Amino acid sequence: MSTYDNSSWDRSPADAASSRPAEGELSPANAIRVAVEVEALRSGGLASLGAGPYVLEIGFGRGELLLAAAAEDPQRTFVGLEISRKRVRKMARRVERAELSNVRLLHAPAQYVLERALPAKCLEECWIHCPDPWPKRRHHGRRLIQARTAELLARVLEPGGRLYLSTDDPAYAEWIDGVFSRQPAFANLFAPHRWSWEAPARPRTGYEEDWIADGRAIAYFAYARRDAGEPHVASQPAREHP
Repeated sequence: MSTYDNSSWDRSPADAASSRPAEGELSPANAIRVAVEVEALRSGGLASLGAGPYVLEIGFGRGELLLAAAAEDPQRTFVGLEISRKRVRKMARRVERAELSNVRLLHAPAQYVLERALPAKCLEECWIHCPDPWPKRRHHGRRLIQARTAELLARVLEPGGRLYLSTDDPAYAEWIDGVFSRQPAFANLFAPHRWSWEAPARPRTGYEEDWIADGRAIAYFAYARRDAGEPHVASQPAREHP
């Protein structure tokens, strides 16, 4: 059974029903060139995204990290995935302005793309930074990180591929660790610790900048997709935040 929730997913083309762009903005017709319809990906395969290797960011938000990484590494294709069509359209314009040819955008639920659109073992890396923690217990089923999501991530990452996650919510950090500690397909790169409080050497997202300025601590996770037969090593409690 599929686990994605498509109740709020507008499947119409990403350039449909567009409003007139403000002065100085690119037209939707130009901006949409970097956006790929998810059904085209399903039917046409990875060729619709351009040449690999591929890095997927699930929930790119304001897009700072995706843009910076694509500019620094033109040899890889960076794929941004969002459920919000408005964010996809806005990001498409930013990509066009930056003249980046190695960015593609998808508008769809994450689980749908992981389960039905991407082929197995196609990603070199996947990033999920500060997803919605849905803090109320009755909403925990809406959290992106679930056992099924971990299975799907294992499906699309190549052996040795990297998965990077982060959260500013302590309860969600425990949840993420619980999910991936029970998923034998992933090796914790911070083992024997469960996660790290130290920011990685990459550009920060806009939300990270806001929350760090607010005094929040951010937990960072890093996993490698195991080869078949590689042993599963248990992790220990995370290091205390200084």
